[in-house]
Amino acid sequence: MSVQPTTRDSAATAAPATKVPGGPATKVPGGPAPADPGQDTGSGAGLSSGQIGTFDLVFFVVAAAAPLTVLAGVAPFAISIGGAGTPLGYLISGALLVLFAAGFTAMSLYVRNAGAFYAYVARGLGRTLGVGIAYVAVVSYNLITPGVAAAFGYFAAGSIHDATGADIPWWSLSGVCVLAVGVLGWLRVTLSAKVLGVALVLEVLTLLVMDGGILGHRGTAALDMQSFDPGTLATGGVAGMFVIVIGAFTGFEATAIYAEEAREPSKTVPRATFIAIGFLALFYSAGVWLVMGAFGTDKAVAMARAAAGPELTFKAGELYVGAWLADTMHALVVISAFAATLAFHNAAARYLYALGREGLLPRRLGAVSARHGSPGTAVTAQTVFNLLVIVVGAVLAADPFAQVLIWTNSIAVLGIMLMQALAALAVWAFFRRDRRGLSAARVVWSPLIAFAGLALLTVLAALHFDLLTGASWTVNAILLAPLPIVLVAGMAIALRIRSRDPQRYARLTNVDVERD
Repeated sequence: MSVQPTTRDSAATAAPATKVPGGPATKVPGGPAPADPGQDTGSGAGLSSGQIGTFDLVFFVVAAAAPLTVLAGVAPFAISIGGAGTPLGYLISGALLVLFAAGFTAMSLYVRNAGAFYAYVARGLGRTLGVGIAYVAVVSYNLITPGVAAAFGYFAAGSIHDATGADIPWWSLSGVCVLAVGVLGWLRVTLSAKVLGVALVLEVLTLLVMDGGILGHRGTAALDMQSFDPGTLATGGVAGMFVIVIGAFTGFEATAIYAEEAREPSKTVPRATFIAIGFLALFYSAGVWLVMGAFGTDKAVAMARAAAGPELTFKAGELYVGAWLADTMHALVVISAFAATLAFHNAAARYLYALGREGLLPRRLGAVSARHGSPGTAVTAQTVFNLLVIVVGAVLAADPFAQVLIWTNSIAVLGIMLMQALAALAVWAFFRRDRRGLSAARVVWSPLIAFAGLALLTVLAALHFDLLTGASWTVNAILLAPLPIVLVAGMAIALRIRSRDPQRYARLTNVDVERD
């Protein structure tokens, strides 16, 4: 059985299969095609393999999503736009991403690459578009990290002021966060997983205590089934609400990014992906539902739209458990932001590593630390970029939350949604002629439905970008411009390589052609 390259990638047809270090790229009878770990440069060694288990991956993904930050800092904003149906919005978004994950994890059996999205797009839709998406991925993931680090500085400065009265600049605390994350990113990846695991457990326990307090006092009065009536979604703000809500799941695809470093990735990656998405969908939906139920749905929506909106979750914890819980939640938001910064830093560094290994960015970025098995040069580059964004924010006296965080992450979420949509279409294209023994539900219908939903959300995100940034049309146009620019630039670079060096083009994104 063979996968024929598309017409635009005909240069690859005559190319031999990409050689995997340590052996030929041959197909194993009865099993998936060989993975695409790529060719390492710089140190001559690959990423440290077999280091990450299922729950390590779950910690990376869920900690990146930062459930406490979402429920305390972002969910009130979603409620203010989406109204009573916001809890249903989280469930629908989770269901859409489960459909996406069905095909996404099926493809992970055949493509294992630290630049998961662009490798999948290249394999299914062609190298030229894949390279364009590679640059979108670099921009998106590298923008998320300093934005979340700015949120860390914002929350930490507020907590220190409340506790001591001291005013410490947010940017100095963000700088400390960036440097600490850089050190952890340089060290063996399992250390990051342990740090993220501790942070996640503390966040979840705190929110469960709040939920228990609300139910203990309000009982069934807190469970307003109106929130799950599809009719509640027939409002003008539902489009913006879905953009915010689906952004809360950003980072779940990191399970595939770490496939090269996972134990038994054919089992670990799918298992961790579904656990993470399912947990987040249920946890977010139940948490938002109970926060709204703490005050009554209508009153909660009114509060979210008023000045009290940002404190909605903290007020629920204080009202039904005690001031100590609200204080604890304020402190843990700082830890949550640190955990998210670490998780996204690791993902961003691996995209830089993957593109450096491909020669699409300076090849030094593809170097691996011989001692720790981490992408050391990419980690350093990502850390320097984070510091640069923080410095620029400080010099311009930007608001660390409303501007540095929201603006950078709004661009990033839009870019990731675009990549998710194209990756879903790529899964369908990859399995279109040969399902490799997998069901049509998993590799045909699920990715097509996911593509349609994600493409619609991407368009809505672009059209309603002002709901995310609160900025003028001119500012929004400037913020959105990098995504199409880098997409087109990446495709132009790929076409130039194709015309000048067809053999190198055939090796881009480490895509091999299966043969009978």
